[in-house]
Amino acid sequence: MKNFYIIANSGKEEAKKTVEVVESYLRSHGAFCRIEQRESRDGAAGCGSCREVPEDTDCIITIGGDGTLIQAARGFSHRGIPLVGINRGHLGYLTQVSRDEDIREMANALLADQYQIEERMMLDGRIIREGKEIVNDIALNEIVLTHRDVIRVLRFGVYVNSEFLNEYTADGLIAATPTGSTAYNLSAGGPIVAPNASMTVLTPICSHALNARSIVLSADDEICIEVREGSQAAVFDGDTILELRKGDQVIITKSRRVTRLIRLRQVSFLENLSNKLAGV
Repeated sequence: MKNFYIIANSGKEEAKKTVEVVESYLRSHGAFCRIEQRESRDGAAGCGSCREVPEDTDCIITIGGDGTLIQAARGFSHRGIPLVGINRGHLGYLTQVSRDEDIREMANALLADQYQIEERMMLDGRIIREGKEIVNDIALNEIVLTHRDVIRVLRFGVYVNSEFLNEYTADGLIAATPTGSTAYNLSAGGPIVAPNASMTVLTPICSHALNARSIVLSADDEICIEVREGSQAAVFDGDTILELRKGDQVIITKSRRVTRLIRLRQVSFLENLSNKLAGV
């Protein structure tokens, strides 16, 4: 790899310094770098226009947290450019590098093409209103139906492949990818799924029924969530928020696009999970 595009979250205290270290090291070894620093309303780095990313870009390096990498994954999913993240946030399940002393090791591996690429499943979400599609968006972690403003009971009718599954009364509903199983889904009591799996996890948030549990569905299943009551919104990866009305349908399917993540070290999913849960 010789051509890099760096996306840095300027809201992170150490991000600016890290950008300088990464850029200086890569340029000193004959690489080309272009840098984008931006801070969005929630403190995550917002991605610029795809037209700003040169066609010959070999790799996108994100500097921030998982949110920075996820926004880049969503914004550039159609380009198929591999991504790698340097963690300057908190937990960082997706980012590969956290310690300063590992940055040069990462850069050397990229420059020498010593890495593997993992393809992560993504979700397409379409909002149907009165029979017409009004929104079509994509998510790497999850699509969440939740409160729009006032906290009140929400009701959802859920259909899988046009067959009625269940009606949920809850504070929300999460449709998560395997990658997203360690995010909001995990906090809501959902199962952890190996990231290279191909499936969708449906998890109610604070259900008002004692028997409500997560359901693991095939990635090939089409999920239709019908808004039946409550002031709701559809949230894509905690970033894009779309208002929903009673009667709207959210159709969720496996996307044809994938996120291509660079894997630098032979660390198993279980070892990584154990380290993260232990706070390492």
